[in-house]
Amino acid sequence: MTLAELRKLSIRKQLKIRFQLPNGMECVVNEHGVAQLPALRHVPDFNLEQELKAVSQFVLEPARVDPKSPVKGKPIGVAELAALMATGPSAGAAVEHEEE
Repeated sequence: MTLAELRKLSIRKQLKIRFQLPNGMECVVNEHGVAQLPALRHVPDFNLEQELKAVSQFVLEPARVDPKSPVKGKPIGVAELAALMATGPSAGAAVEHEEE
């Protein structure tokens, strides 16, 4: 699994994908496909793509949530995430494509 694949999934499914790096930092790939490390305060001395290979747990959260009823993230493993990536585009994207 690559960072580019995670980015595509987050955009296509409108998800935030969170995961813990081996160095203890948390990374969030937002619904725009941007990987963010909130605790990062300087130029990193690691390659995010390389660190991603060691990640085994991801948390999926909907990008847009109602503040009155927050949704807890759904933890999934690498195999489940790979299966999610293998599925086609979201239903909304399929409808838009058919109308063209």
